Amino acid sequence: MSTVVRIDDVSKQYGSGSNALLALDHVSLAVDKGEFVCLLGASGCGKSTLLSLVAGLDEITGGTLDIGGRHVALMFQEAALFPWLSVAGNVELPLKLQGVGRAERKQRALELLEIVRLGGFGDKRPHELSGGMRQRVALARALAQNADVLLMDEPFGALDAMTRDILHDELERIWREQELTVLFVTHNVREAVRLGDRVILLSSRPGRVIEDFKIDHPRPRRIDSPEVSGQAAEITDRLRAEVARHAN
Repeated sequence: MSTVVRIDDVSKQYGSGSNALLALDHVSLAVDKGEFVCLLGASGCGKSTLLSLVAGLDEITGGTLDIGGRHVALMFQEAALFPWLSVAGNVELPLKLQGVGRAERKQRALELLEIVRLGGFGDKRPHELSGGMRQRVALARALAQNADVLLMDEPFGALDAMTRDILHDELERIWREQELTVLFVTHNVREAVRLGDRVILLSSRPGRVIEDFKIDHPRPRRIDSPEVSGQAAEITDRLRAEVARHAN
């Protein structure tokens, strides 16, 4: 497999002098084409910061970060849809910014809504949709960017357990069908084991990679299966030890 995201010895510091805050400290990570990699760690460990660096929304302080000129799309916990646009209009927006013609982008938006199983909802407004449906629209909008790498920052964190479980299945299907590479931030250990090929555990601030767990359980997985529960317990124990170390 070819590496699509290469992070070598990357650090990120905010501010300077006595007010400096080191968010990430010499982080190294490689994500191969087609991998689904989950980032896990305590609050404030730099997971979202790392996504922002990969997305190009912020600059590294040290080290090197290479995505080989590939396009990335970033999806947040909140759908962040424009309320004055229809569902289809929200999905069309990145296509419009790319200079895609009106007829082509309307057709592409309809195709993307079918992919996320929202066919027939293009004329709705965001406020008419459930939280899970709004996240599907946000996913369709991300896919409209024709990105090679999909960055997801706790996209299901605000959803109820049943909706989240359904969207796990949908995301896994879309990841396979669209041959995406995914870097996924979560606080939920079981979610990480349910979805990931690997789970990267970051230390408490400053964030460092302290463990790289390979997830070999066959797909599709159930979040409550013994295999997922067992490995999630192992990772949770490691995370608890890290949090306790930091607290002391």
